[in-house]
Amino acid sequence: MAFKTLDDLGDITGKVALVRVDLNLPMKDGSATDVTRVEAVKPTILELADKGAKVLLLAHFGRPKGQRHSTMSTSFVQGDVEKVLDKEIMFIPEVMGPVVDQSIGILRNGDIGLLDNIRFWPGEEANDPEFARGIAAHGDFYVNDAFSAAHRAHASTEGLAHHLPAYAGRAMEAELKALDAALGTPEPPVAAVVGGAKVSTKLDVLTNLVGRVQHLIIGGGMANTFLAAKGVDVGKSLCEHDLADTANRVMDEAEHAGCTVHLPYDVVVAKEFAANPPSLRTCNVHEVAADEMILDVGPLAIEALGDVLKTCRTLVWNGPMGAFETEPFDTATVALAKTAAALTQDGSLTSVAGGGDTVAALAHAGVKDDFTFVSTAGGAFLEWMEGKDLPGVAALTA
Repeated sequence: MAFKTLDDLGDITGKVALVRVDLNLPMKDGSATDVTRVEAVKPTILELADKGAKVLLLAHFGRPKGQRHSTMSTSFVQGDVEKVLDKEIMFIPEVMGPVVDQSIGILRNGDIGLLDNIRFWPGEEANDPEFARGIAAHGDFYVNDAFSAAHRAHASTEGLAHHLPAYAGRAMEAELKALDAALGTPEPPVAAVVGGAKVSTKLDVLTNLVGRVQHLIIGGGMANTFLAAKGVDVGKSLCEHDLADTANRVMDEAEHAGCTVHLPYDVVVAKEFAANPPSLRTCNVHEVAADEMILDVGPLAIEALGDVLKTCRTLVWNGPMGAFETEPFDTATVALAKTAAALTQDGSLTSVAGGGDTVAALAHAGVKDDFTFVSTAGGAFLEWMEGKDLPGVAALTA
């Protein structure tokens, strides 16, 4: 995967850098409740500023659908961005035209400007070439540091790369190198953990993975659908019975590709979904009663899965093993995550994880910082696992 990084830039003193970042922060009472996305792009922004560029940040905030919206201006996140960067930034209420020109004239070398919500203009989501050209007219080069938006073929994520020299920012660079190590050119054997509630939302992921990994570990509600497809009575567990044929097809494809599909053979069940319910018990998958639901993978299966990981060199993880938000149904997810983290720290495993629930689950297990790489990108990470080309990445590698 060949792409240019900030290391390929020459002298950028006085040059204008158009930098696409993800500042779509969760807000409460006028300030961000989580600034992880700002922390992720901080190295790129400060590196460009320290090298004397005038840095213009392009970002979206919410879903204004091509119209100005008083509560969706990026000015709302300006204070949070300033706090993380420990620098004052100039808010610019446009993305192109005379106002942007005047602002660039006011900015000194090393200063940072924040343009307004790129999605206020319909040309953004339409990837209008004229709109992209209008924005590009203000810049000397373009940097994309928003992998989380790379699955969108928008003007600021894909179009600008056709009008200016294009580079991956530090966060994008780290993401692409990690993803390449996980599924692009991984060291085998490769294991994939795929969990979550529904097979229907991860069908493309499963279909792509069976031809690319040696071990496919299925957890969460998805495992129930696969168990049911094999004739196991899963009681009143979350299960997509109508996808039995699909699950069987995935298992057939895996067998032909030499990929072992791992399903739980012991499970944790209860008659009601609640924290520490009195009906809680562990049993073989063939012993689930009609009024019980499977809520986690059992200890014997988790031990066996841990042994599988010990034979692997690469791991890609998306989705929890059970209903991890509610104790004690977090046990399997925490145990397997800790095994993966320990193997990573030992240097025997390259581990890459991503997706909203996954990040939360690894943080809950206390091992988020012990994996090789944890992607905070939701949709983009999922589409990458599906084997799809991401427009924002393709534009950088063109």
